[in-house]
Amino acid sequence: MPDPEEHNTQGPDPADDLIRFVDASPSPYHAAAECSRRLTSSGFALLDETETWSELPDRGFVVRGATLCVWHLPAGKPPRRLVLLGAHTDSPCLRVKPRPERISAGVTQLGVEVYGSPILASWFDRDLGIAGRVMLADRAGPVLVQSRDPICRVPHLAIHLDRSIDQEGFRPDRQRDLPAVWSIGDADTPSLREWVAEQVRCEPDAVTSWDLVLFDFEPGRRLGRDRSIVSAARIDNLASCHAIVEVMGALAAQGSAEAGVGVMAILFDHEEVGSTTYTGAAGATPRELVHRVLEARGTNAEERRALLARSHFVSVDGAHATHPNRPERHDPQHPIRLGGGPVVKWNANARYATDAESAAFFIHACKRAGIPCQEFVMRSDLPCGTTIGPLVAASLGVRTVDVGLPQLSMHSIREMCAAEDVELLRRALLACTDAHD
Repeated sequence: MPDPEEHNTQGPDPADDLIRFVDASPSPYHAAAECSRRLTSSGFALLDETETWSELPDRGFVVRGATLCVWHLPAGKPPRRLVLLGAHTDSPCLRVKPRPERISAGVTQLGVEVYGSPILASWFDRDLGIAGRVMLADRAGPVLVQSRDPICRVPHLAIHLDRSIDQEGFRPDRQRDLPAVWSIGDADTPSLREWVAEQVRCEPDAVTSWDLVLFDFEPGRRLGRDRSIVSAARIDNLASCHAIVEVMGALAAQGSAEAGVGVMAILFDHEEVGSTTYTGAAGATPRELVHRVLEARGTNAEERRALLARSHFVSVDGAHATHPNRPERHDPQHPIRLGGGPVVKWNANARYATDAESAAFFIHACKRAGIPCQEFVMRSDLPCGTTIGPLVAASLGVRTVDVGLPQLSMHSIREMCAAEDVELLRRALLACTDAHD
């Protein structure tokens, strides 16, 4: 069994390392790049999925846009069973339109679209940066860009001009109220295309297209009297990606996969908007990537079906901690405490994929590692969110449990979690990869 304490005991504080990971990942494409950097440093080989895989390394990964698939397999042979881990690289945000510039009242603004379901009020009056990927006419692949200083801001209307602003339930008009101030004046303001060209050192005409997001420029912080709180952007769901990448690094440090158990992880894009994309969990991506890795390792279709029937998928996404100011919004029999360990998420209508069998797999792993485990159920009179869990379960036909890191302020521009839970989640996922059936 892997030692849950072995990896990172001499390394950086896990919560501080999560903050560094989040700060390095202002867009999903940057998140995939940071995961790639960490995996490469742990000895994983980057493969090109457009090439034929004649020999599959025991430890490798591929990147498809902002989606990443990584594997750690027994040396030179197919695994006896798989433990699959999954999360997503995207977070709710504001995305820059293709032709974003507009001029109003002597200022130049950037038009944005709302991506996912952010708490929009939290995006006002923040110093924002721009990050993402751009496509250039003279280069085959995308180029990452990121502003090195705050570059725009979405200003609130002063309370003197609208007394309803301080009332509960503020709902900004997405077309009218969200354009970000980019520059004072209009005559000499560079276009966003010109700014992007400056960042990548090319002519503006060479900038063909982009996927750009606004992000909170304030770095992540440790808060609280005892520094027990992590405050950062995009904890949902970069905390899960961070934990999974750390687990894969721990497995690589231990050597060959134990007792024939292979571990694969897929970090998907576009979970926040339904996953029905080329890189999302609702399309062909999970089946294609898992099947391709297993086929390259020598399994035929019948062997693959039997292998997946013996396997488990752990879907890792943010979980709601009980809100101290609004505990009545939570099921009273299922309180979730910050610092109380990872959360198993249940829903009778399969918004989460957890069932008794898959939950037992995760709970037993936590018990073996001495890790506390909590269980979440949404109030029966409130609608429940969902995850990639049911999508991957349906795609692969594999037993699936939905789990997550407890947090507050989910979908705000700044979220918070307990520093202690960062390491507990990593240890719980590592415990899931041991040889117990």
